[in-house]
Amino acid sequence: MTEPAVRDPYLAPDETARRQARQLARSAGHGALSCLEPETGDPLVSRVALGHLPGGQPLLLVSDLSPHTRALAVDGRCALMVGELGAGDPLSHPRLMIKARAHALSRDAPDAALARARFLARHPKAELYVDFPDFRFLRLDIVSALFNAGFARAYRMTPGDVSETVPDDLQGVEARVRTHMNDDHAEAIDAILKQHGAEGSGWRIATIDPLGFEAVNGERARRVEFRRRVDASSDYRLAFVELVRASEG
Repeated sequence: MTEPAVRDPYLAPDETARRQARQLARSAGHGALSCLEPETGDPLVSRVALGHLPGGQPLLLVSDLSPHTRALAVDGRCALMVGELGAGDPLSHPRLMIKARAHALSRDAPDAALARARFLARHPKAELYVDFPDFRFLRLDIVSALFNAGFARAYRMTPGDVSETVPDDLQGVEARVRTHMNDDHAEAIDAILKQHGAEGSGWRIATIDPLGFEAVNGERARRVEFRRRVDASSDYRLAFVELVRASEG
């Protein structure tokens, strides 16, 4: 007897699902990282602090003393889960599971300075130990992802759904755009965040990429996506103007 075909429970992602997954991933300050213990091959899980490169690749600052650092040095295969809990059933809240390969960044790597700046923008207290000799950055290159957005809304995603390659010229202006917005347009940032459901004042932009930005306020973080993708450094101004106008109703 022929076995009945098993239907794939995962949906093909649309732009709404991609946007939700990006918001969940890039606003996450921490996540659960799983890897394989070298001595036994058994699974190992750790809680890790997260940053992100401009293209959305997760970024870890790890100590050589940590078991997951030693494990990933032997076998870079890993998985990362992010998702914030809220009221009610924990399984009813969105979560993103990323399958990845971990790669260590040497201190003289081309993107090492960028990684350091972006990680500290999200975790400023890490400046106390980021330059210790036993600490290093790991970049997680995404292999695939599963996004559970709620009941009957689960999506199977490719690396291109949650990450991308960002041109050097756009990466090069990030610090200037961020400083300008934080120093000269603080009220506009608060208005944008309020329009996107964030409470309070004093929000500051931590990181920017062609699709949006992450803002922080104390321990809180929120991602806001632009209304259209930024393709040139001069487009950042229009992207923020559109968000400000939308916040004004």
